[in-house]
Amino acid sequence: MFLHRKPSEEVVKQFISSQQDLPFSYAQAGATKSQPRDVHGGYTVDHNRIKLGEGVETYRRAVAALRSWHQFDLGWVTVVPPGKPLELGTTVAVRARVFGCWSLNAARIVYVLDERDADKARFGFAYGTLPDHVERGEERFTVEWCADDSVWYDIYAFSRPKHPLARLGFPITRMLQKRFVRDSLAAMKAASTKLAAD
Repeated sequence: MFLHRKPSEEVVKQFISSQQDLPFSYAQAGATKSQPRDVHGGYTVDHNRIKLGEGVETYRRAVAALRSWHQFDLGWVTVVPPGKPLELGTTVAVRARVFGCWSLNAARIVYVLDERDADKARFGFAYGTLPDHVERGEERFTVEWCADDSVWYDIYAFSRPKHPLARLGFPITRMLQKRFVRDSLAAMKAASTKLAAD
């Protein structure tokens, strides 16, 4: 959904209500669990990571940031409404402001990960696009505490343009996707650093 002004809480509420019971707009729901190198159907696959630090405390801080959707707290992009729980089936809207216009894009959580053993752990989730989203595909966000004590934030996604404007402006769409990744990695790094200093 494209708008000329920032959507009100009521507009967001109506938008999510109109999407929450609809099926995903792609057939491969859950495919990011296995991290396929090739997703059929003309999808672009992206995988990006950043080291956040080391140790269990860094991991706990990063998980807290992920749980609060901090990776979307970018100024030009955010998840609305704020505070939605990371649970299977939660539907949200990604609100973005680009080139003076606003957009709302509907997504639903496909799965949540919370894996732990003696010397490593991984927490995260993936969301998939719903019919009123400019893209078609799935994106996974994870925080990993590895056996070597390093902590990483990882984004893995496959997508292709769905809306006619996204298809026509594919180079701009890709530029915005790369900007989101860059800003999201930086936001999680900053959150981990800030929380570590508190």
